[in-house]
Amino acid sequence: MGMVVLAGVVVMLLVATGLRERVMNAVPKSLRKGIAIGIGLFIMLIGLVDSGFVSRIPDLAHTTVPLQLGGDGHLNGWPVLVFVLGSLLTLALIVRKVPGAILISIVAMTAVALVIEALADLPGQAWGLTVPEWPGNPVASPDFGLIGQVSLFGGFAKVGYLTGALFVFTVLLSCFFDAMGTILGVGDEAELMDKDGNFPGINKVLLVDGIAVAAGGASSSSASTCFVESTAGVGEGARTGLASVVTGLLFSVALFLTPLATMVPSQAATPALLAVGFLILAGSVRDIDWSDYTLAVPAFLAMMMMPFTYSITNGIGVGFIAFCVLRLAAGRGREVPVAMYVVSAVFVFYYAMPALGLT
Repeated sequence: MGMVVLAGVVVMLLVATGLRERVMNAVPKSLRKGIAIGIGLFIMLIGLVDSGFVSRIPDLAHTTVPLQLGGDGHLNGWPVLVFVLGSLLTLALIVRKVPGAILISIVAMTAVALVIEALADLPGQAWGLTVPEWPGNPVASPDFGLIGQVSLFGGFAKVGYLTGALFVFTVLLSCFFDAMGTILGVGDEAELMDKDGNFPGINKVLLVDGIAVAAGGASSSSASTCFVESTAGVGEGARTGLASVVTGLLFSVALFLTPLATMVPSQAATPALLAVGFLILAGSVRDIDWSDYTLAVPAFLAMMMMPFTYSITNGIGVGFIAFCVLRLAAGRGREVPVAMYVVSAVFVFYYAMPALGLT
């Protein structure tokens, strides 16, 4: 966890020097829109997978098809029905412009799931991570014992300085560009960008993100960063940051109500991701310059690689590299900002690390 803290410190240094903002402002508008669409598709896929509507086919099946409907190629079972009904209800409420559409759907489908579980008594694995059951004791005391149990450089002594440095680099790259993609996607959906497609006051957001990465490691947790699921709040009208403050306060309360919070099944919550993913896609796809292939192809690759690789960072990396290569091929290399070349070179090294024996 000490290495995660170090990655967070490096992120904050990049913000303080202005390098992180420079990288974000160097991304062309069409590629930014492609990143936003990729995030929309990604959260839609997350919703479909977490709900059990689609699942990964085991390698032993010897098939070239990676995903299938349901758990066995068919849609069956009460949990899937809850997800389908929740998706239809969410979209219907959004179409009707009902305030709080997503929250209404989650509460309603959680109630339906509780009734189904009480009557059908389904096995726990049918619902996935959380089973819709009323807990015997809705209150539980959280364990804060791991907070601060961190050694900044202890990991280097165990794995070696080169391996440790590469680990910090990997965490840094993931945090840097996952946050970048999320900020661009959420900011675009919230209509917070200026006429040039830049995010006003972005340094404040980036600094908080860096602090969160370090704080996550200091609490013996994974790196904390901005979440793409924030688009659910934007879909309900969140713009000023107050929704995030309220969410944080509610999470603080939820620390003591974990048994109560875990009775909400994924099938009741994931329709929100499906709906918001569509809203992001619909709001961004028309703004890509499809007539300029040096912009359209990188945007397309970015939006496709995010869901296909289950990684925002991979989508951004492929999009950046493709943009630089295609602009050079078109004889327009001087139009590419230096920051894009530098970041693309970093991504090439990142992708080459396994072949170089550095992972």
